[in-house]
Amino acid sequence: MKTSSVELNPNSLVQYLKKPANEFTKDDIIKFIKENGIKMLTFRYVGGDGRLKALSFVIRNEEHLDTVLSTGERVDGSSLFKYIEADSSDLYVVPKYRTAFVNPFEEIPTLDLLCSYFDKDGNALASSAENIMKKAHAVLKEETGYELNAMAELEYYIISDKEQIDTDFPAVDQRGYHEAGPFTKFDQLRKDAMLAIAEAGGSIKYGHSEVGNFTDEKYYYEQNEIEFETTSLEDAADRLIIGKWVLRMLAAQYGVSVSYAPKITVGKAGSGLHIHMKLMKDGKTATVENGGQLTDAAKKAIVGCLDIAGSITAFGNRIPTSYLRLVPHQEAPTNICWGDRNRSALIRVPLGWSGEASKMITIANPNYSEELKDHSSKQTYEFRAADGSADVYLLLAGLCVGTRHGLQMDNALELSKKLYISVNIFKDEHKDRLAELEHLPASCYESAQALKKQKDIFMQYDVFTEGMLDGIIGGLEAFNDYQLSEKLYGKTEEIKRLVDTYIHVA
Repeated sequence: MKTSSVELNPNSLVQYLKKPANEFTKDDIIKFIKENGIKMLTFRYVGGDGRLKALSFVIRNEEHLDTVLSTGERVDGSSLFKYIEADSSDLYVVPKYRTAFVNPFEEIPTLDLLCSYFDKDGNALASSAENIMKKAHAVLKEETGYELNAMAELEYYIISDKEQIDTDFPAVDQRGYHEAGPFTKFDQLRKDAMLAIAEAGGSIKYGHSEVGNFTDEKYYYEQNEIEFETTSLEDAADRLIIGKWVLRMLAAQYGVSVSYAPKITVGKAGSGLHIHMKLMKDGKTATVENGGQLTDAAKKAIVGCLDIAGSITAFGNRIPTSYLRLVPHQEAPTNICWGDRNRSALIRVPLGWSGEASKMITIANPNYSEELKDHSSKQTYEFRAADGSADVYLLLAGLCVGTRHGLQMDNALELSKKLYISVNIFKDEHKDRLAELEHLPASCYESAQALKKQKDIFMQYDVFTEGMLDGIIGGLEAFNDYQLSEKLYGKTEEIKRLVDTYIHVA
């Protein structure tokens, strides 16, 4: 790693060890702990409820530290996952050295590490969502030669008592996008979170206030977003999970609440979890070519995800209120299609930095004298349906399966033309085009039916097991929410009770 990269990297372990996180070893971790006064370790891992769990250790001596970092520890799987029985519940949690970070919230100097689950035989736990994601990605690479990089846009609402808010500079209802202080009230919390996530190893692109802001009789609601940089699939998942935990910890310190719920109330902007993807081959982008043109491989990958998009909602939209967000005219997708720079599409190819775009810096800065660079490799494509209820690992696994599926489809390029849109499909003048497109599921029940029909695609190459998929299907059907949106129309109090049930999802 270049010296300048080390000096500017917010992660104190990267700075101290002078190497990137993916090169951390056990000896590196021990060295950092001994020379920086670390007194405790915390192992962290995602439970069946999607939340980050914790197991803490007092460091007794170097031998103890070496043992813990080498063997991991036992945990009770039946208390973490509903599907694990008490008579065979012992699991191992084993730390991933590359995820180590100094916990910013502990008074006692503490080093945290994310862990993976293993079974009694020392194999990666077959039913672990993280393991399924790794298998899906491995199959993608083995069968096609391509891999996937990803990143997330994490949207959330800060909810506070109205008495906490300075009312001299009110934001305009549903007009909060990129608002600045004093009209936005929680930009400092967002900035604190961005820095803490970066110090914990997350690669942050930027943060800003989002569209949604409103008040009711008691509370003030403000929507914000933190967007990550594109990175390896595994790192994208791990850092997003840490990011959600960091925001919750900071919200508690600020005396407010944070919610990733897809819908807070009817008529106001919902929160999504948009996933940007970049198709890669041999360490280079395979998403664009010739200065920014989308490659055929990328089009096939997009079509594969579209072809199983209804099923992917089973991993990315897992609660009834998910489908109160996926309605027309809310910049949330309802139909299965893709397009360039089009927010009415399920998969959007956002504006990139190719071709003539490279000259912009010279227009803004007439004294710019460096040679213009090609930044087309930054191009991504964005899956816009998922929300904060998602199982992050399974969502990314599903997108891996979709990518592999598309690359192996015989008619993918033909289908890409049929599913491409260049208009706002929600406008009346384009209703004929809208009628040609398939709909995303409109409830957990419909999501379950979509997954039932396409189980075989997910079970190919032993990525997902039938038992796990059946468990997900059963869980979604148990919500009994078929046509729930229609049943709740105009019933404000019932909607509020439903929203409150899932306000602290995942």
